[in-house]
Amino acid sequence: MWRFAALLITISSLAVAGNNSPDPDPGAFDVEPPLLIRNRDSEKFGVSQSPAETAPELDLAKLEKQFERAKRNAAVLDKFLRIGALSKLEVEQRRVRLAHLECDLANARLVAAKQEMLQKDSQLTAGKIARTDVSPTENNLAIAIQTAHAATTKREQADIDAAQANLQRQQKLFALGSARKSDILRAEQKLADLRSQKN
Repeated sequence: MWRFAALLITISSLAVAGNNSPDPDPGAFDVEPPLLIRNRDSEKFGVSQSPAETAPELDLAKLEKQFERAKRNAAVLDKFLRIGALSKLEVEQRRVRLAHLECDLANARLVAAKQEMLQKDSQLTAGKIARTDVSPTENNLAIAIQTAHAATTKREQADIDAAQANLQRQQKLFALGSARKSDILRAEQKLADLRSQKN
């Protein structure tokens, strides 16, 4: 009796297995998944866009939140470095990121100030507002320009400092036998490029 039941189970499992056609490529998808990051090519390859095209995409509030969060996190970087929660490299990278966020925010504010100035200028030309109404907007634009220049200088210096630290790191690793001469040459070239861009 048990043999008969075992035989029936074996036959039925073989019949079920025979009906399934093997997939020639079991790892293939029938449908391609959508890209999660839009406009990757334009960001990756540095496709230039005019300020008029990029201005609507700037999210000033989002940049401000990111910068404030990065600034709060930067306040405790030294503590995390001391207790070993972060490496020196991670601390350097976060400081560079903070400088880049500050520069992005300053440039976004500059774009907003320029747009506001253009709007006020067109209203002045049309005679809708007086000349005195434009003065505060002009002052805001001048401050935004100064802030953007200062933030750009700070970002450039942060990039140079990080490249200098990377060069020293590669030189130490080379002395210990953990890096190649090409790594040092790459680090030197990057530092030289950043310094020439600043000048």
